[in-house]
Amino acid sequence: MLRKNSTIYTVDGSPLLEPDEEVEITLTDLDAGDSGRDESGVMCRIVVRENMRTFGFAYSVLDREDYAYLKNLLSGKPKFAFGYVDEDGQPQTMTAYCAKKSIVLKRRDGLYKNLKFNIIEN
Repeated sequence: MLRKNSTIYTVDGSPLLEPDEEVEITLTDLDAGDSGRDESGVMCRIVVRENMRTFGFAYSVLDREDYAYLKNLLSGKPKFAFGYVDEDGQPQTMTAYCAKKSIVLKRRDGLYKNLKFNIIEN
């Protein structure tokens, strides 16, 4: 394995691998289906939930073992317990899912490049 286990991020209690850079955290509001623009163009929002978290992970290079570990950790799970440390340094757990996965196929040297995925609050 090229990468160390993360001391901050877990999926169902198992550590993710340390990403290349800091994880990008995005906060998003969830609007009800009735939200949208009215006939005069004014946005009418009915906010169902505020500040839902999305964590963006990026790995520039993974060997076969690292790639298999992450693939097995994240595949086949419609939702899971995601552990993280919040902005105040406190450990937290939330129900989440993984989306927007992308990777460059294996090169001849057996390395995988540019794996990216988001873990999104459920």
